[in-house]
Amino acid sequence: MRPARPGWLRWLVRGALGLVALALLATGALLVDGLTDDDPRADVAVVLGNRIEPDGTPSPQLLIRLERTLELWRRGDVAAVLVSGATGVEGFDEAQMMADWLIVRGIPTRAVVVDNQGWTTRATAQNAAAIMRDHGWRRAVVVSQYFHVPRSKLALRQAGVDEVGGVHATRFLWRDLYSVPREVIGYVSYALGIG
Repeated sequence: MRPARPGWLRWLVRGALGLVALALLATGALLVDGLTDDDPRADVAVVLGNRIEPDGTPSPQLLIRLERTLELWRRGDVAAVLVSGATGVEGFDEAQMMADWLIVRGIPTRAVVVDNQGWTTRATAQNAAAIMRDHGWRRAVVVSQYFHVPRSKLALRQAGVDEVGGVHATRFLWRDLYSVPREVIGYVSYALGIG
């Protein structure tokens, strides 16, 4: 006969299993939301920044966001593009580099708005909301990696943008595996107002 486990150990195991189940459910919900593109038609595409390589080119993560944005523009889904980022450790203004990349590929300069104060997802959302009010834009579509889209949409709603959709960059990178669990924590912190 096996000896009975102490009562506290049973509760500890149950609690740990409950937390694992909750984390898996949250991850599943984030993945479903992020991989399900909304109607991309919007007044403005809000493109969140990412790292610029030391040679001045977009990182793979940023490149696929820009490619998806260009696709939306060429299809006529968006009337304007708001690129948001900050100056990274490499010394490049992400937002300006993003704007330059899009303009060289055919998006008119007048259709690109640069926000170079997008240090965080929340800062991007707050800046985008203010810019949208100034331009009279009502609907935004977020462009980012699938795991980042849900938190970005949440941040825009919290900043006062009621009509928010999202589309994800269509290629997957190995780094995504690391980013998904981190993003679950980020989403929960934003939802609780502590992020």
